[in-house]
Amino acid sequence: MTEQLGTAGWKTRQVVLSSRPLSWINTAFPFAAVYVVTTGRIDALLIVGTLFFLIPYNLLMYGINDVYDYESDLRNPRKGGAEGALLHPALHRTVIAAGVLSSAIVGGAMVFLAGSRHPLSWIVLSLSLFAVVAYSVRGLRFKERPILDSITSSAHFVSPAVYGLVVAGATINFGLLALLAAFFLWGMASHAFGAVQDVEPDRQSGIASIATALGAWPTVRLAITFWVLAGLLMLATPWPGPLAAVLAVPYVLAVLPFWSVGDEQSESANRGWKRFLWLNFFTGFIATLLLIIWVRQGA
Repeated sequence: MTEQLGTAGWKTRQVVLSSRPLSWINTAFPFAAVYVVTTGRIDALLIVGTLFFLIPYNLLMYGINDVYDYESDLRNPRKGGAEGALLHPALHRTVIAAGVLSSAIVGGAMVFLAGSRHPLSWIVLSLSLFAVVAYSVRGLRFKERPILDSITSSAHFVSPAVYGLVVAGATINFGLLALLAAFFLWGMASHAFGAVQDVEPDRQSGIASIATALGAWPTVRLAITFWVLAGLLMLATPWPGPLAAVLAVPYVLAVLPFWSVGDEQSESANRGWKRFLWLNFFTGFIATLLLIIWVRQGA
């Protein structure tokens, strides 16, 4: 380990790992998709904005999380891989600096390209970045406030879409609000179920979460309820949006085996979480196809 600490390659890999590369698409795609669908064009703002929500945004969000969760992560057997870096203390400042600097540079370029035409976008982006920091940083730690933790986590994924809609000048209507509400419930369900696998390590570390507060199986059932509601809300969106309602089914089926999981066996929910990570790629692909159909339909 001592020799590794001196190598630039190892440090770079750890910094990248802390940004959760498997989850990059979950924040970049919502921004890019709504921007392209709303404006019908590919321009510099789309490219820079997608880059911002792809890497710097995730590096800032997850890097801060890994730094402030280091002590509890030491007790968590699933840390140290694709599901979260177990950062050596010597890298903490490097990761924070990389997240802040990359976000300031790429995010600043994005704001410059967006211009002053949509001042509401400044508020949306500020709230989005506040949620990113507030989730983990000491003194706020929204991740340790049950229910608020799931709300904040969902905002991490929905806010890039809202920002994209605002800078693209989208018209707000009932169908769009239903879509955003469905996306928000999906995000809350995802966070809640993800917290189930960490019930025991979190309790041992004195960390509160929606899962430690409600217990493992009630949290699983709440997550399933949110996914079902998200699917139902998609029925209220313009065609072919209602087809996306079925995308809630794979998530429900992946989580259903843990319907009655006890706190002592909550770690077993990690199997369902790994399925969830891969399901995101499948549902993202289907969502992309539906967007293409929607765009061509309106052409």
